Amino acid sequence: MYARMYVLRFPKESTDQPIICNLVKKYDVEFNILKADILLQQEGLMVLEIMGQHKANVEKGIKYLRETGVKVERLITSIRRDDDKCFQCGACTGVCPTGALHIHRPDMAVLFDPDKCSGCGLCVTICPVRAMEVSLDHSIAVNGEVTSS
Repeated sequence: MYARMYVLRFPKESTDQPIICNLVKKYDVEFNILKADILLQQEGLMVLEIMGQHKANVEKGIKYLRETGVKVERLITSIRRDDDKCFQCGACTGVCPTGALHIHRPDMAVLFDPDKCSGCGLCVTICPVRAMEVSLDHSIAVNGEVTSS
């Protein structure tokens, strides 16, 4: 599953439109709303994780959002694990939506693949010893390139 987090800014003229509903229907993606502040006739703000079976679906969905006038900013998070704190309990593997944290069998080692990580932060809250850490880098995509702000 390919997943990325975005900050969406809706122009006040479009807050009464079913933009997210159309995103899901047309581009075969799922979403998880992390924050939303949308009122009629006011600029709306939404932070959400967009997930799709294929990277192309998410990219096409982002293009659609931009075409509707929504300002899309990529919210980049990095998750890292402190291996000295981690005692391999596996609690994080049960909540990881992308499989970035998984149990390797038969040795039962908890492995972390940062390339698969969407930065959702669920592992941070579930870890009993706080071995997982998150840092946010609010970045803006300009002409397809991601630049730090």
